[in-house]
Amino acid sequence: MVSIDVDKLLDKAWADKSLPEILAAPVSALKGVSDRDGELLEEAFGVKTVADLADLKYARWAQALAALDTSAK
Repeated sequence: MVSIDVDKLLDKAWADKSLPEILAAPVSALKGVSDRDGELLEEAFGVKTVADLADLKYARWAQALAALDTSAK
């Protein structure tokens, strides 16, 4: 089972929302992501929601490459 402290990940307005609501939220619901950042992500990659960002193939590729890097561990 995976657990995570959502207060560290989300803007305060989203901290009490359900997981489906968070995944459907704009990426600006993530702590540190501004509305402008969200606009730029949409322009560049078509990312509108937290779920879209999680599914972004470029982010998954970068995570896979980072997981292969044993020197950083």
